[in-house]
Amino acid sequence: MNRARSTRKRRRKRAALQMSAVVVATAALAASGAMAGPATAATGGPTPVPAQTAGSATATGHGIRVGTVKITTRLRNGRYELTDPTRGGLTIKDYLNNEYFGDLELSKPFTGKDNEWGNGTTSSRESAAVDAQFAAEQAWDYFKNTFHRLGPRGDNKGPTLYVHFKKNFSHAQAIDDPMAALFGDGKNNKKPITSLDAVAHEYTHLVSDATAKFGYSAESDALNEATSDIFAAMVEFQASLPSDPPDYLFEEKVYGKSSPMRYMDKPSRDGKSPDFWKPGITSGKNGDTHFQAGIANHFFYLLAEGSGKKTINGVAYDSPTIDGRKVAGIGRTKAARIWYEALTTQFNSTTGYKQARAGTLKAAARLYGTPSREYAAVQKAWAAVNVK
Repeated sequence: MNRARSTRKRRRKRAALQMSAVVVATAALAASGAMAGPATAATGGPTPVPAQTAGSATATGHGIRVGTVKITTRLRNGRYELTDPTRGGLTIKDYLNNEYFGDLELSKPFTGKDNEWGNGTTSSRESAAVDAQFAAEQAWDYFKNTFHRLGPRGDNKGPTLYVHFKKNFSHAQAIDDPMAALFGDGKNNKKPITSLDAVAHEYTHLVSDATAKFGYSAESDALNEATSDIFAAMVEFQASLPSDPPDYLFEEKVYGKSSPMRYMDKPSRDGKSPDFWKPGITSGKNGDTHFQAGIANHFFYLLAEGSGKKTINGVAYDSPTIDGRKVAGIGRTKAARIWYEALTTQFNSTTGYKQARAGTLKAAARLYGTPSREYAAVQKAWAAVNVK
């Protein structure tokens, strides 16, 4: 999966089976409005559909990736729309397989009379839209319930997500202006890139652009990708979908659990990502930011779950450390809270791995004090990936 990112009118593309982001910055970007409040425990299932507001309705959707789920739609003029008025007007549109980014105005809204959407297969164009709507609602709810953040920018406005972008396009892309994301239909237009973690990954890029505004240096961009991987995993754990059990694998729903795009416990399992930092690891031929995200992904996994062998939801993990010393995890809720605090108060356009270490230590000290078990765990997890 390729996710292209363009900020300040710069675009980058990457090869198939990789993800990049498109983020186009604006001089008038709204303030994030993030609040660093107490984290809440993940729910035991998908977040309930919120109480209805004027014009909202509870719908049944049949997605390709998420299965049969409840989503929130809008009733207007006797027809239902894939717009969620309870989540800032979050909207899903059909890109009609148009090829260019400038074709946004050619897209078509999804509307219907019966408020039942998709059939779980690619024979209905609504099925991928159900995936995107449900996943974006889950991402919205995760950031709201855990960090009191309403929408990517914290302004209670939802993005527009476009499905059916291009033909045979195995990538997804986030765009900051207008706040949006686009998702391809995959190989032979039969494998849409609309899994829960793929959509949450793109949603998080919009959060990052409204907060840290990561820059173009290899390490800063790698931290951008890692941030999206981290919170995509956290959204999966919140949703706890039977059709997509939460894990620390990325894009396993598209490519299969035997060959996901990325592994957080041991990034090198993909054959390209490093487990540990070393001088020059993020430059030259080693500079693909999606691979270099592995260092921060590995740090986060160690901070949350610890080193060594572990089985979670039937998935076996075995996370190494650079010196063989054991690391004890503090749990994903605390780990995510520390990363979010650093994202919104410490990280910026020049943040690299050493600065990320300093920023997460400051975040841990602010949240849990020093000395504290959490502060010490951050130190040990960074040391375990050779960032000192």
